[in-house]
Amino acid sequence: MKKATIIGAVIILLSTIFPSNNQAAKTPSTNKISKMKKVLFVITSHDKKGETSQPTGYYLAEVSHPWDVLSSAGYEIDFVSPKGGKAPVDGFDLEDPINKKFWDNLEYRNKIENSMKPSEVKPEEYSAIFYAGGHGTMWDFKDNVELAKIAAQIYESNGIVSAVCHGPAGLINIKLSNGKYLVDGKKINSFTNEEEIAVGLEKVVPFMLETKLIERGAIFEKSGLWQKHIVTDQRVITGQNPQSAQGVGEATLIELKKLK
Repeated sequence: MKKATIIGAVIILLSTIFPSNNQAAKTPSTNKISKMKKVLFVITSHDKKGETSQPTGYYLAEVSHPWDVLSSAGYEIDFVSPKGGKAPVDGFDLEDPINKKFWDNLEYRNKIENSMKPSEVKPEEYSAIFYAGGHGTMWDFKDNVELAKIAAQIYESNGIVSAVCHGPAGLINIKLSNGKYLVDGKKINSFTNEEEIAVGLEKVVPFMLETKLIERGAIFEKSGLWQKHIVTDQRVITGQNPQSAQGVGEATLIELKKLK
């Protein structure tokens, strides 16, 4: 009996010093949780439509609606733009309650008016990158090498890339480590050629977004003018127009939840 008692005491002592794998698994990884709760929004720095005098910038509803979906779910949003600092805004409609909610949020107003430069971004902190639209993106997203590298790193770390309207201009030159374009062979959506013609800017923009994405190997999907259309394919989410912004946010959230 004495021998059994001693053995029992030793077992209890060892289990205290070396907890079982099940017990250890209950301790959350704070680093993982921190990363999973951050999304990087990319906004344009460009403020004029080509050689015209028409102002442009990021389209407010294409920031505010995805922001509302993701921030309400507990995700922290950071902003980056090609030049950093205060970015020009277009579609400034505070009759839209979500636009007003975003604009009245002092924390996020401060963030978007003091956006990071690409060199200040730490890609490993983010589980998703989202390219907001606005015509300005057509001049400063496509050829930005730094932003393309950030997006590729996030994607190849099992992250998500999403974009809406003219935001997919930022996807055109993203190349993966295998040398292929990110959009090659994937179902992709964006502001369509028909929509560009309908707003009379087909001769103003430096290229036609739908055409360029197809040239990169995208399997392009679209609906009629101003119809909501969202596509998800292999952790890449794209939406056609401002009407699709909330849906892109919701689709991004669905994919983020799959990463947990």
